[in-house]
Amino acid sequence: MKVELFIPCFVDQIYPETALNTIRLLEKAGYTVTYNENQTCCGQPAYNAGYWPEAKEIGNKFLQDFGDQNYIVSPSASCVGMVKKGYNDLFTNTTLHNKCRNIQNNIYELSDFLINVAGKTYFGAELEGRAVYHDSCSALRECKIKDEPRMLLEKVHGLELVELKDSDMCCGFGGTFAVKFDSISSAMAQQKVNHAMDVQADFIISTDLSCLLHLQGYIDQQKLPIKCMHIADVLTHGWLETPEF
Repeated sequence: MKVELFIPCFVDQIYPETALNTIRLLEKAGYTVTYNENQTCCGQPAYNAGYWPEAKEIGNKFLQDFGDQNYIVSPSASCVGMVKKGYNDLFTNTTLHNKCRNIQNNIYELSDFLINVAGKTYFGAELEGRAVYHDSCSALRECKIKDEPRMLLEKVHGLELVELKDSDMCCGFGGTFAVKFDSISSAMAQQKVNHAMDVQADFIISTDLSCLLHLQGYIDQQKLPIKCMHIADVLTHGWLETPEF
């Protein structure tokens, strides 16, 4: 009943409360959480930009920072997807091949872990309002996560979950894509937010803070009455005294 916590670099630097809420959820689910303070990046930015030797060097450190016998849980489907898929290009048939495969089999995005490993759906959260869920590209396509976040959100008291039009379409972030093609990226964010506004949503929820950072930037620029929230922050919002599992 022990898990190792993987907190991506941007979560550590920009959204530390989400990291803390991830720990709270895992502990509520009955797990002992360990955190290696030496961990850094998974190598995804370098990998996506085509700098594979540099990504391999960072990935090598990642594989040394984590054990291959425990579950590894992260509040980022994007980074989990990098380990599960991107590391195939970097470490297949290398001296780290076996350890990499073990870690790939043991690493989970938070909602995936809570549903499919811990078997928990209810955490006693309360959040008043209407919400839409955004399927991030990494969660849906790399980690095959679709129903799990919705199952958890449906148990949040006071939250009305409605389906978002084109929920499986990219929000426009895509890492360096948002920098290289900023006008296209902004237009994609606008479309995503407009779909949420069309159903009068108060919240856009996702497993990936990278997507939410991008969407919240557009929302703040346009001064729109809607807020982005990570699923870990939703599931720990307004907690009841004693959640029943």
